[in-house]
Amino acid sequence: MEWYFVVWYLAATGARVSELIQIKIEHIEIGYFDLYTKGGKLRRLYIPQKLKKETLEWLKEKHRSSGYLFLNRYGERITTRGISQQLKNYAEKYGLDKKVVYPHSFRHRYAKNFLEKYNDSHSNIYSLARCNREIPRVQNEVLCGGCISLSNAEGCIGTSLAPCL
Repeated sequence: MEWYFVVWYLAATGARVSELIQIKIEHIEIGYFDLYTKGGKLRRLYIPQKLKKETLEWLKEKHRSSGYLFLNRYGERITTRGISQQLKNYAEKYGLDKKVVYPHSFRHRYAKNFLEKYNDSHSNIYSLARCNREIPRVQNEVLCGGCISLSNAEGCIGTSLAPCL
């Protein structure tokens, strides 16, 4: 059941796997998680209501009310490598191409879904980027069939999304 939530969180939030492993149960209860990125900038990761509700039900069944959301088999916070390896294991088990089943592919899917639903590349870029809306101007933005590359004068790199997803 836990892997169901790992995949859902990756796909529904656009989180990097390094961010995902930092989420605590307390963040689920309030519905968001604040991240401080390189350079000390703040980015807020929102948790969709349906995901929040199901997660809290699952945690109640597990009798968990605090601590890191995703744990390994020893009860400690799972590692980024642990998530990557388990996704590879599931890809092999279910006959999926292991070359495309990796944590960051869910971030790509999140960005594509956002673009398809809202057709708003600027909000999408800022929801995924290491930088925030405080940065005054984007000097270089390329949009080509869901592929986004962003940089600005300060060298803040947003995201690069593969068009093949």
